[in-house]
Formats: sequence, C-alpha cells, structure tokens
Amino acid sequence: MFCVPLRNFLGAIALAAGVLFAATIGCSSSALAQPAPAAPSADRTHVEEVLKTLNRGRAIGQVALAPDGKRIAWIQYADGGTHIMAAALNSMAMIDPARTQRVTAAAKADRTCRETNLAWSPDAKTLAFLSDCANEGEQADLYLSHLDGSAAQRLTAAHGELDAPVFSPDGARLAFLYVEGATRHAGALAAMKPPAGVIGEDGVEIQRVATIDAAAKEPQKPAFATPANLHIYEFDWSPDSKSLAYVAADPPGENNWWVAKLYTQNIQAAAVPNTVLAPAEVPGPLHGLQIAVPRWSPDGKAIAFIGGLMSDQGSTGGDVWIVSAAGGQPRNLTAQRPTSPAWIEWEDNEHIFVSELAGGNSQLIRFHLQGDRTSESAAVSFGSPIFSIPGSVGDGRMELSLSPTADHSLFAFHASTFERPPEIYAAKPGRVMSSGLDGVMRVSDINAGVQPAWGKTVSLSWRTDTFRSQGWLWLPKDYDAAKKYPLIVEVHGGPAGAVVAHWSGLGALSPAAFSALGYFVLEPNPRGSFGQGEAFTQANRKDFGYGDLRDILGGVDAVLAKYPVDPNRVGLTGWSYGGFMTMFAVTQTNRFKAAVAGAGISDWQSYYGQNSIDQWMTPYFGASVYDDPAVYAKSSAIDFIKQAHTPTLVVVGDRDGECPAPQSFEFWHALRAQHVPTQLVVYPNEGHGFVDPAHSRDVLVRAVDWFDRYMPAGQ
Repeated sequence: MFCVPLRNFLGAIALAAGVLFAATIGCSSSALAQPAPAAPSADRTHVEEVLKTLNRGRAIGQVALAPDGKRIAWIQYADGGTHIMAAALNSMAMIDPARTQRVTAAAKADRTCRETNLAWSPDAKTLAFLSDCANEGEQADLYLSHLDGSAAQRLTAAHGELDAPVFSPDGARLAFLYVEGATRHAGALAAMKPPAGVIGEDGVEIQRVATIDAAAKEPQKPAFATPANLHIYEFDWSPDSKSLAYVAADPPGENNWWVAKLYTQNIQAAAVPNTVLAPAEVPGPLHGLQIAVPRWSPDGKAIAFIGGLMSDQGSTGGDVWIVSAAGGQPRNLTAQRPTSPAWIEWEDNEHIFVSELAGGNSQLIRFHLQGDRTSESAAVSFGSPIFSIPGSVGDGRMELSLSPTADHSLFAFHASTFERPPEIYAAKPGRVMSSGLDGVMRVSDINAGVQPAWGKTVSLSWRTDTFRSQGWLWLPKDYDAAKKYPLIVEVHGGPAGAVVAHWSGLGALSPAAFSALGYFVLEPNPRGSFGQGEAFTQANRKDFGYGDLRDILGGVDAVLAKYPVDPNRVGLTGWSYGGFMTMFAVTQTNRFKAAVAGAGISDWQSYYGQNSIDQWMTPYFGASVYDDPAVYAKSSAIDFIKQAHTPTLVVVGDRDGECPAPQSFEFWHALRAQHVPTQLVVYPNEGHGFVDPAHSRDVLVRAVDWFDRYMPAGQ
C-alpha cells in the first residue's frame, strides 16, 4: 500500500531525478491559496547549495545479460532521457569498451529519447526495447535491434502504455503488458485522474497481456491474449510457448491486486483462463494473502510464486510457494525461513534460484527440490548464499530480480551501497565468493572514482519484546565524536518493505541530504518489514503504531547508547506508512521535538472510504471497517490528538490515491485546533510518488527548515 512499485512508473521518477513545489496552507492562509514563493533565506540558500553536491554519479536502469552470456545491455539515465548501451563481454566477464555501442530507435544518435524495458531474444541475436523516439515524450512503441548498425525495426503501432516485454521461449513472439488508451501510468503510485462521471465504472483502464510477431516487417497493432475483464499484473510464458501464467484480478487494477488470483491460459484468441489458485479460498497460512512473480517449471507441470503479506504491488516479499499447474493445494517451500524471498528463477525441474532479503543483506541462494515438488513429502534443501551483499541488488525489472544466462552459469545485476555508487556486477553459482560487493565480479566502470557527499553509515540491531530489529544509521558528514548532534528518525513506507543500503542523493525526504547537513539519521526496519521472515512481516497485523513504534523507539535508545546524540534534538519523519507512523507517534510520545509527515494517514476509519486501494486493508486489520471499526480506531492518530504536542509539518500530493490529501488536512486541522505548531503543504498534480523535481526539492528544503527551527543547536 505505501511502498514503491517498479517498471515504467519508477522509470518516470528516475527521469525526474528527485521530486517537488507547492500550494502552502498555514494557520492564516486559505486552503486554496498559492502564494508566490518567498525569497530564499540565508539558511535556505545554504541548504540548496548543499543539495547541489549530492547528485553524484550516473544512475543505471535495467541490466540485461544475453542468454549466451557473450553480451550485456543496460540503461543509463542521461540528459533528461535514457540511453541503451550494449557491449561484448570478455573472457573475464568484463565489458569491452572497444565493443560498446548505443542502441536506439532514433534516426540520429545525438537525440535523447526515453528508451526502456530490455528483452533479449532466446538466440541472443536481437534486443527488443521500448522507445518514444517516433513520438518523443508521448507514445512508446516496441522496437527490435539486430545490434549490427542497421536501424531498429519498429514492431508495434500502439495507442497506450506498454510494459515488461518478454520473448516467448521459441522466440517467435513478444508478450507485454498493455493498457490501451492509457491516460496515466498503471498502479496506485501515479496521480489519480480527477474524479468525474460514474466513479469506479467510467474510464477504468485495464492492463492486459498483448503479443506481437517478433518477425514483423511493419508496425502492427498489439493483439490481446488475455480477456478484457481481467487486469493483469505479472505474467510468465509456458515452456512450450503456447500458454501464459499470470496474476490478475477484476478491475480496477490499482485496488484489486490484493485479491488477485493465479491463472493459466492458452494464448489463442477467445481461450478461457483456468483458475489455478485463489488465495481467498485456500486454507492455511496463504489464506487471504497476496501472490506475485509466477514462474512456470521447465517441464510445465508446476508453478512457483512468492506468497505472503504484501502492502504494495511491486514491493514483493514473503515465502516461496509451489502449486501444480493444474491447480490444487499450494505448498510452502520456505516456512519458518528467517528471510524474505522476492524473486525466483527455475534452473531445472529440481532447482530454483531465489533472490531474498536477509536482515540488511540482499542475497541469492539455490533450492534443491527432491521428490514430488508439490507434495508435503518432498524434501527441500537450501544452499549457502551465492552472494550476500549489504546493499541494493537488481536488474531493474522487479524487486531483487537478476538477469541470468540461459544455462544459469552467470547472473548480472546492478548494485550499490551507501558508500559505493551503482555499477554492473556478475555472479557465478558454484564459485566461492566472499560476502559484499568485493565478493562478486564488477563488470563496469560507469562511476569510477565517484565518492559520497554524505557521512558514513553503519548497520545496527536491537531487541524489542521478542523481536530483533535491524536498521541503518547515517553519521553526520565530517563526524566528530566529541560533538553533540541532532538525530532524525526516518520510517520507511510499506509497512511490508525495508530500507536496503543503496547509493543515495536527492529525494523528498533524503537521509543523505540530512547527513550532509549535519544530522544523524536512523532508518529502522521495525516489525512489519521484510528481511526477517514472514512472521516478522506479519507481526504488526491489527497492531499498527504499537509494536512497530516500540521497535522504532528501541532503535533510538540503541543510537543514544552508542553515539553523541542530543536527546532533546530528536526528530521524526517518513512518507506513506512512515507518514502514518509520524502522525501516530506524536500522539503517543513526546520524545520527538519536531516531525515531518509525508503523505500520511491520520484516521483509518475515514481513510477506508477515501482511498483507491481499500482491498489491502482487510489482510492487515482482519475485517473491513464496517465489520470491526474498533480495530481501525485503535491505530488512528486522530483519536489521540489531544496528546499531541510535537510541531509537525505535513506534506502531500493533491491527487494521491494511496494516502489521500484529506487525511493530511484532517491531521493539520486537528493540530491547529490544539494550538500545536503545524503547517500543511499540498503539491499540485502529484500522486503518491512525486514526479516533479521542483516539488521534491521543496519538500526537502522545508523539512530541513522545520527541523532546524524546532531542534535548534544549543537547545
């Protein structure tokens, strides 16, 4: 519900490279007032000068390793657009600079278009990708390059949004997600359309799987392979190229992912989908939970997937499950494993590669299945990690996804940590590797010599109740142990998500910026987060704001015990679920002297009827608000507002469907009525994930000003 889905929308945010601007609402201003921005103060000017130093290095988008392992392609963000690069790999699996080329649909190589979504053909001879070069800034189409210097072939004449192209195993066709006539990015993060007409019925946009002939000589209209009454989220080709497995639900798509089912279907026109699994109907621990990443076994007899309590489509974690392709009772392969698998890839019918979060590390492991794979009698063994990296890992398609060769002898991905900028890496199963980035093979030198502009970071762990939480502590830049510093606690979205170490920079609430400006920053992963198994992720069900807040406060105590933090200068912030935790925490404790709540939730009861994604709530609260209003009231900040005394800045986008602006209005209004210092800033034409860089920068500058004002030095 409150995290970050991937693919096109994330790409749009990356292109925006930051996020912010505003209509300001304070105690004396009208709710509709949009005053001219004030002249920058000396402090604001200083903050903006510091922020200019943070954009260091080149961002790397998707990484795609050719099936034969001889070439690699990747996306670089540049000049307001993207460049697709392709290169040969030498015998050491390193990029050969002499055999590197830009791949583009542009007639002239000096043009900058938005080119994304790479897909190699099974024979490794061609590379498919999406490009808007024919309609710059507007319609993207699917292209095919032979990487021989000839012009890329345009395959589609689309009208709408395309995403996630994948070749069929036989190479004859490409399948992709397609929203015909799309007016916005699919998913709940994008700004919602202004309400008009018959709500929930008019203008509903449905994402389906469409296909195209990979040998097309002229652009073709995409041919739909799935029915018009199902919204498809993720899919996989069957090994024989005749069918699809997909996760889908009734429209509207942004709301119903939480009740999606697993289907298989022949791609022939008018074929009827076969329901393989309906989580709402199965008994056991998967009942009523979410499913993602369907992957067909090589023999076509079983489908593996990720199942668990997930608060957002695209932010994947849970257990690895397997079910017969014909349907039946699913089997949990990772019950009680203290990690959060997010991505899977079959090696053969008895082995599965699994990418997972383990504490603060991203790691790849290999499962061995023996016996009847879908039977409880089958044995499952887990190998040692192929790699375990205290940083972010992925190939840019899905959460923790990697790009393998056809024989799975090599996996490629981009990775970074708080101290090391993004580069492309490769790992070889079976090779003895040490932990960390030094234990895998660095393939690129895209950001050679780039150093962070913020302070060092350390991983912390602490125990609260029966749980041990992990988190990351940013030290202030130029840290001096003899000085006292302020601390900002930043709570992640989700709650089913996690802070993973990654190269940072700008953003609406950037911990790197806070560190560069002289703050300690604690990013905790409290109960409800990924990384420590499904029991830990589910530990805040029907308990929002209680056990998770104890974990967060335990993290503050752990920092105070080890580092020179002024206990009278501790602030709190967060976006989405972190925004809710900020709103709720200031009604439960006075430990925080200032707070900044981004896109939060103040009243779960009213929120239930306001948001566009209410289906996520029943798995967390156990019932609808109409059946059990008390469990929603228990965690509503508004019900405890008389206890709030912390000065709180509130920010939100005016078209946020996940955490609607009225929730922020309600909290700001209540604080103002209690004479608590507060300010509300509403950003026009923004959804849950901001896309305007001016708006993101404005949020960050305002947040720093707010913390400086209410946590001044020498307090």
